[in-house]
Amino acid sequence: MSQRQLAIDIYHDLCTTGMLAQDSWDTLLPGLSARGLIFGDRPLTTVLRPLLHTGMDWHYLRWRSTVVLGVFRKMAEALLSNPALREQVYLTPEEEDLIQIPTGFTTILPTARLDSFLTVHDDGAYQLNYIELNGESPASMAYSDVLSDLFLETPLMQAFGERYHVEALAVGRRSAVDALLRLYYQWRGNRSKLPDIVIVDWEGVPTTTEFHLFVDYFARYDITVTICTPEKMEFRNGVLYADGRAVDYVYKRVLTTELLQRYQLNHPIIDALRAGAICMANPFTCKLVHKKASFAVASDERNAYLFTPEEQEAIRQHIPWTRVVEERKTIAPDGASVDLLPWASARKDTLVLKPNDEYGGKGVLIGWECEQTAWDAALQAALTDPAIIQTRAMIAYEDFPSLTPNDAIDISRRLVDSDPFIFNGDTVDGSLVRLSKVTLLKVTAGGGSVVPAFIVDRKE
Repeated sequence: MSQRQLAIDIYHDLCTTGMLAQDSWDTLLPGLSARGLIFGDRPLTTVLRPLLHTGMDWHYLRWRSTVVLGVFRKMAEALLSNPALREQVYLTPEEEDLIQIPTGFTTILPTARLDSFLTVHDDGAYQLNYIELNGESPASMAYSDVLSDLFLETPLMQAFGERYHVEALAVGRRSAVDALLRLYYQWRGNRSKLPDIVIVDWEGVPTTTEFHLFVDYFARYDITVTICTPEKMEFRNGVLYADGRAVDYVYKRVLTTELLQRYQLNHPIIDALRAGAICMANPFTCKLVHKKASFAVASDERNAYLFTPEEQEAIRQHIPWTRVVEERKTIAPDGASVDLLPWASARKDTLVLKPNDEYGGKGVLIGWECEQTAWDAALQAALTDPAIIQTRAMIAYEDFPSLTPNDAIDISRRLVDSDPFIFNGDTVDGSLVRLSKVTLLKVTAGGGSVVPAFIVDRKE
């Protein structure tokens, strides 16, 4: 048995000891509400155990994520400088316009998240697949921090701590604030003032509670932050106003696609950017790698010249074979030259189809869970509305304990999504962990659960 599995078994044994499970849930449930750990109108977590990593587990995930981040960073530079290559990610004309606006800083990924499945086999071997890069508006950096603090207060974690050293992977807010401030001072060219920040998103989005966690954290540095909707912003006399307050830094949580759908290119944020009046994170250039097609750019044989042998090997190991749905010949996973569309139709049970620019599981079609007619119709639709196909990744599963409605302990299997956070475009630290009982994780869409991650080491 691996050291990781031994730690999990010990934790689960504690769940059946006395009232530890019930007392822990009695700590978690009111704590989730009191600390803003609510997604929309529901608690962020429904289970009693965090994800437990050994030090080696976390080292491996962080190391490989850093290598893969280098792939996307190099790809972004190539896409930005090469309009012909950029055609492979299918930017809209409006997005093409926006990426030409100077940002005033170098990175296109101040904050980001690599969504992945990390499987730890019984012999300690790892299998790691990255399935998406959230490069535009990554959520849960603050949630994961505060959730870690709450779990440490539970009787279960305190009892577990008598046998194990535990270290929370809770750096999200600190690292995000560091990344955002670095950008601001690079944009200004000096450190003469604190930024006047606005967090921008639509009214009533389920992540609003996380915005308030960031407001409170920025206040520790004497930085005032306003939460504002796009409708309540204006740009006049060279100054951007958010609900009447002058601001010079936009922390953009609203998605570019949704902003363009509502306003096209006519919004005060865009006007202020063109005038050089504000700094904004994440910048519009993040769309280059946020698009699902960026995974196709990485794995397509046409683009191998972009990457070093080490990077090509990381792509083979960790990025599932991905192609934009097109009428073309390409190299299949087995090395054969194939006509893409008929090949994809015949192999639906090994493929997933994803819209090029959606989130929260919207529009995702799992080939092995749908009818052939629906799959073929989706392939045809993707010829006009860009989408990718991606080979089936090995999904990570673990047992997690929860309380049933009659207060019994239920230890059952859940899909585990391990999503390292990226800061400053070059640093990997901390992680979002999402759980689900179904194949498609839809935390954003209202399903699943979030738990913190801890590094554990058994005490002598």
